[in-house]
Amino acid sequence: MKKHIFRTKSINEFMLETKQDGGMNRVLGTFGLTMLGIGAIVGTGIFVLTGVAAANFSGPALVISFIIAALACGCAALCYAEFAAMVPVAGSAYTYGYVALGEFWAWIIGWDLLLEYAFGVSTVAIGWSGYFNNILMNLGITLPHALIAAPYDGGIVNLPAVLILVAIAVINIRGVSQSAWVNNIIVAIKLAVVGIFLALGVSHVDAANWVPFMPYGLSGVLTGASIIFFAYIGFDAVSTAAEEVKHPQRDLPRGIILSLIICTILYIAVSAVLTGMVPYLAFKTTAAPVAFALQAVGYHWGAAAVSVGAICGLTSVLLVMSFGQSRILFVMSRDGLLPKFFGHVHPKYKTPVRSSVLVFLSTAITAGFLPINIVAEMTNIGTLCAFIIVSAAVIILRKKAPNQSRAFKCPLVPYVPALSIIFCGILIYMLPLVTQIRFVVWLALGLVIYFGYGYKHSLLTTLRRSTAPAAEETAPVLPEGEETRTISMH
Repeated sequence: MKKHIFRTKSINEFMLETKQDGGMNRVLGTFGLTMLGIGAIVGTGIFVLTGVAAANFSGPALVISFIIAALACGCAALCYAEFAAMVPVAGSAYTYGYVALGEFWAWIIGWDLLLEYAFGVSTVAIGWSGYFNNILMNLGITLPHALIAAPYDGGIVNLPAVLILVAIAVINIRGVSQSAWVNNIIVAIKLAVVGIFLALGVSHVDAANWVPFMPYGLSGVLTGASIIFFAYIGFDAVSTAAEEVKHPQRDLPRGIILSLIICTILYIAVSAVLTGMVPYLAFKTTAAPVAFALQAVGYHWGAAAVSVGAICGLTSVLLVMSFGQSRILFVMSRDGLLPKFFGHVHPKYKTPVRSSVLVFLSTAITAGFLPINIVAEMTNIGTLCAFIIVSAAVIILRKKAPNQSRAFKCPLVPYVPALSIIFCGILIYMLPLVTQIRFVVWLALGLVIYFGYGYKHSLLTTLRRSTAPAAEETAPVLPEGEETRTISMH
């Protein structure tokens, strides 16, 4: 078994699988992909986590925390861009791991990503509910506590969180064109709101609020970077749309890199203005730091506009992350590692409807019945581990298939992937111990499912059983220095 769990799949095999059931509609270009990336990235990080990180970890050096997190994501993004152009398949890091490292590591990445997206979507849905309830209260409408809180918090169900997930599921099921159209409108609104904040706030920056600049020391800045890393989660969701892109070899790298650059500039600008407007310790009392800062300097209408922008921002994050999780679940199911029932494309909508419904059910239950602190802790660590494995896969595949056609090449290999691994490893180390323990438990559960179901039902296992023993030896990884399997884009 040891030999077979590290068997790889060729790029050609993955490309053939994308044509099953007629395939999905290829309608996205560079602009649509960039907007998807911005839609996934700009949300919770800019409207919520900026205050948390500034008050408790980074102080005014929040700008440095964002830069450190951006460096980690930037190195990982270049690795993603190389794979996305080379393997334009919906599974994102899961697919890349299958090509370069083999089935076992592909499963680990896929299992990580399911954790990231499921808990990420649930966290954002709970945050969306909080902003929505706040807007209703400002309008004089108060919902019963039983319908806006989880049982752990004294309620029955967080109904607004569940209802927004219903709407997101319907949009994603109807098709990627509809999802992209809705996302583009929402992104335009929230970018306008961020622009309003910067225009209003920059004239109220007081340099005295930046002193002391690093009150919690370097360790605080690094811990802050590990916390606000959540703010950058989403650029990888661009690669999950690979099977719905018109020119994936060109547009996927552009979408990944452009969305990350734009969001990094926005984050640095917002964090600098935010900590200059209000003393960083003041953010300990608020979960809406951007609106709080505008209220503090007298722009009450601006604070109201930011609340609307926050709702839009969180909605687009929900839309893109739900989209991404359904595509990863779809590809893993199509490969047989999860029940093939979910690896089906709807003949009318050309979307993985069954996977989308399962994503809705799992996230709605989590968001509706669990408190935000429980569901929020697990998102970052799964993403960081996936980034590490993808970065390592770039180095390995350059060795195993140096002549493979690459429409986009990550620069300075192996140094850039190595920096990605180092940065992500440091951020994992800085996360709370309880988060690390829970992640180990999640991985253990994943191993039980893989060896109990996934390995036995994998397409590669089925193929091995149905072919002659001589042919069977073509699938596993061969000894070092030899070619593994034919990897071709043709």
